[in-house]
Amino acid sequence: MAEKTINPVLKQVLELGPTLAFFLIYLRIKDDTFVVGGVEYTGFIISALIFVPILLVAMGILWAMTGKLSRMQVFTAFMVIFFGGLTAYFNDERFFKMKTSIVYGCMAALLGIGLLRGQSYLQYVMEEFLPMEQEGWMIFTRRLCLMFFALAIANEIIWRTQSTDLWVKLETFAFPAILFVFLWVQIVGLQKYLIEEPEPTDD
Repeated sequence: MAEKTINPVLKQVLELGPTLAFFLIYLRIKDDTFVVGGVEYTGFIISALIFVPILLVAMGILWAMTGKLSRMQVFTAFMVIFFGGLTAYFNDERFFKMKTSIVYGCMAALLGIGLLRGQSYLQYVMEEFLPMEQEGWMIFTRRLCLMFFALAIANEIIWRTQSTDLWVKLETFAFPAILFVFLWVQIVGLQKYLIEEPEPTDD
């Protein structure tokens, strides 16, 4: 199925909306407890379980409207379902919190494997949208690999040492904002490596 265009605002809502919904639901029920099937669950765990179908519905709409999902989106959805299931089965919120570390860690590992092979896997994913010289892609990939690794470590430290309230806020707002600013700074800083498309000439 060919990829279709979609309103960029709607695309952002579908991509970021589920995480914001999780945050709002958590704020509403964080101090409550719920009994499901004779088992008592905290508000955090219920929020995490509600987040799973919200994410899947949003991804389904995005796929229906664009005809395409990125490998990262599919991988993230799998991790959310898997760790959401472990969270519910063991009634342990730690599984959902460590999901973020594993996602960032896997991304760092994949980029690192490519770098060891002298390749930029990031280039394969983004080259169509960001034409850049090979040297620029290698620099970008090394830096992003380190950033993913740093975020994975940061998440591990935070969820193991800080309150659930703080982790939810950082997961919802701080981590995405840090990654967005990092990517923006890198793209601006690597301008000299960008490949400009030749302007059409009049015959």
